[in-house]
Amino acid sequence: MLKTDLFDEAVGRGLYPELARHGAEVYGIDVSAVAVSAATRRYDQLEGRVGDVLAIPFDDECFDVVVSNSTLDHFGSHAQLRLGVAELRRVMVRPGRLIITLDNRLNPVVALRTSRLSEKVGRVMGAPYFLGVTHGPRGLARVLRQSGFEVLEMMAVMHCPPRLAASLAARRSSAGVLDEQSYLRRVLRFESIARWPISPLSGHFICALARVR
Repeated sequence: MLKTDLFDEAVGRGLYPELARHGAEVYGIDVSAVAVSAATRRYDQLEGRVGDVLAIPFDDECFDVVVSNSTLDHFGSHAQLRLGVAELRRVMVRPGRLIITLDNRLNPVVALRTSRLSEKVGRVMGAPYFLGVTHGPRGLARVLRQSGFEVLEMMAVMHCPPRLAASLAARRSSAGVLDEQSYLRRVLRFESIARWPISPLSGHFICALARVR
């Protein structure tokens, strides 16, 4: 398995424990050497490398599974986003599986954050990172098909505004800091909205399961 960034594993539990339960070998890349170092110190079985998702430092057809959670929505152009998807395809065997999430362009808040005013909006909303281009469900499906994937499933996820959930969880904590379990409980209560007709608009992320054709 390959995970396309290691920020979550560098600063918290991340996805590695879950991935390791399902894969014999788990690799991860990140453009930040600091993130790679922190993640591999936390998980000594994780094979971490410094690398760019636009030029993944592995040979063709190396991985059975790739997990790319909100990595490709931090670029300044759709051309770079498409190149990133093509790179994911390059390193995957047939019929490998891809799990990918992007900021959901159909969500009004995300649409505002990724508009031409995104830099100003980002400062107002306190985003500590570059707010890149992204797609809604149809756009992501189109990019995946063009890159040689078959889309098996698509859904919107994270129906609770992330910053609101974090703020509420921290406010209720006696120490005034975010408690992970409290945060998750609050977030998951909102996921029942995934069954509602408005779910493509309310989900902050769009998630796809795809297979290499």
